[in-house]
Amino acid sequence: MHIRPAEPLDVPAIHQLIIDLAIYEKSPESVLSTHADLEAALFAEAPYLFGDVAVDGTEVIGFAVWYINYSTWRGRHGIYLEDLYVKPDRRGQGVGKALLKTLAARCVARGYTRLEWWVLDWNAPAIEFYKSVGARPMSDWTVFRLDGEELESFSQ
Repeated sequence: MHIRPAEPLDVPAIHQLIIDLAIYEKSPESVLSTHADLEAALFAEAPYLFGDVAVDGTEVIGFAVWYINYSTWRGRHGIYLEDLYVKPDRRGQGVGKALLKTLAARCVARGYTRLEWWVLDWNAPAIEFYKSVGARPMSDWTVFRLDGEELESFSQ
């Protein structure tokens, strides 16, 4: 197993893992993206979205999709991990940890000061995994989102 940057040929596997993640998170109807959307975002001339894959032989067994954020307080960029997912039969084998370590190493190498992500409150296995690598919950913060009709209405 090794970690490498995603390539265009990985898009169908990554997209399927995104669907699998949505099923696991009890929200499969929320996946509206297509292979074309994902490919366009990851492999644009100047992309805003990036991805890494965990590969065993030729099989993609996990992925991390991320983008660059910025801390005005620290005056430095960071990485926001949008999604991390490992196939259920490959969990507990260090795949997720290897994906996170890759992102942490990228942060350190680039002088970024943060690696951040969200996790659903009920996802106890993920929370315990993240705590085991030294991550800490940001319990003083509440996530807000403006989307759909509310986003459209507010934009007017």
